[in-house]
Amino acid sequence: MTFKAPDSLAEQIAHHLAERIIRGELKERERIQEQKVTQSLNVSRGSVREALLILERRHLINILPRRGAQVSELTPQHVRSLYTLVMELYILLGNAVAERWRVEADLAPFLVIQQRLADSLLKQDINAFVDASFSIMQAAYPFADNPYLQQTLDNLQPAISRTYHIALERRKGEMGQFIEVFAELLQAVIARDPARIREVLIGYGKQNCALVLAALAER
Repeated sequence: MTFKAPDSLAEQIAHHLAERIIRGELKERERIQEQKVTQSLNVSRGSVREALLILERRHLINILPRRGAQVSELTPQHVRSLYTLVMELYILLGNAVAERWRVEADLAPFLVIQQRLADSLLKQDINAFVDASFSIMQAAYPFADNPYLQQTLDNLQPAISRTYHIALERRKGEMGQFIEVFAELLQAVIARDPARIREVLIGYGKQNCALVLAALAER
């Protein structure tokens, strides 16, 4: 039995604020005032400050001297840089699964996620769809067994999730295309084909990056 400590209060506050940023309730460059958060959540100022440091590490806010915390911008350059890095990290994960799966049962978690994605598409539930898409990453971590890779991706996940919401809110039809990409990726993993894994993920990254950039241009 694996022991999992409950999230700290600061982590809970950070998660609450992150969800508001990811869903667009807190806008770019909007200030996050410690005192207001402290009062609205009935928590200590120290916990709020710790939560803001967590959000800065996860690329959702910037903490500026004498100006405090504000929601980070999503510029085209930020989006391109983010996708360039994240796709290479996803390729590392995909290759790890391809190299280390041994029996069909090893792939069962990915088939469950595939069904969750299909169910979310049927319901047009964007939040559930995004959550399920990140479950792919979580299911791949044990195969990589690389705490540095996991920590890096965990810290980048909120920023990627933010871009997913921006794109999918405007083009829900893209959810179906993502399911097709995931099916292609799964076949490449089963075939232990690193060249195809790279091809699928780079293609997906370029497509989704373009989608996010188009959504930003429509603002």
